Amino acid sequence: MDGTLLLFLIALVAFAYAMVGHGGASGYLALLALAGSSVVVMRPTALTLNLLVSAIAFVQYARAGHFRWRTFWPFAALSVPAAWLGAQLTLDPVLYKRILAVCLLFAVARLLGLFGRGGPAERPVPLVPALLIGAVLGLVSGMIGIGGGILLSPVLMLCRWADAKTTAATSALFIFVNSAAGMVGLASGTAVIGPDLLPWVGAAAVGGLCGSWIGASRLPELRLKQALGLVLLFASVKLMFP
Repeated sequence: MDGTLLLFLIALVAFAYAMVGHGGASGYLALLALAGSSVVVMRPTALTLNLLVSAIAFVQYARAGHFRWRTFWPFAALSVPAAWLGAQLTLDPVLYKRILAVCLLFAVARLLGLFGRGGPAERPVPLVPALLIGAVLGLVSGMIGIGGGILLSPVLMLCRWADAKTTAATSALFIFVNSAAGMVGLASGTAVIGPDLLPWVGAAAVGGLCGSWIGASRLPELRLKQALGLVLLFASVKLMFP
């Protein structure tokens, strides 16, 4: 793949994902695979870009007043050590990706209104289920090399524990802490940072800044749900066909 085209696509992925509070790891993994990058380069590179874009998205959504600590911490408490552990496992992630892809399709159908609109958002988050969900999502995220936002977002919205804007803010910080834990876990292995990382970081930063600003300040709630559904659909296809 041409280097200039890859930069443009990285910026585009960062824009689309940051708009809904995500870092874009699944998109970066797909692009790096198409570009012929090796596995030892793909995971740490995707996590690095994920850290940057999710941090940008979180700041934008938090500044707009959409972050709720009470929604975030029960999911993050066990997900961080689980992501660290998952990053050190050498299991083949293909089966996990395909199972997750099927699960995401159900979430996409719900977000796009195929199962009805549901009731009011912002129900209290139950502590024990949230801890367990966070642990599972963190472990899977660490194994695959993503931050877990594509998995947490539909859970929050389908269970009506957060509205679309709060979901985006929560997912952004969830992705950041899990990506950081995954990077620490990878540091003890054979992960390698690619030589072209700096321009990729620049492209992701530009896309992330633009996308998160639009999502946090300009995009209506309904359109944000639809955008999230489309992003999850893209992620599902990429997970199903790595």
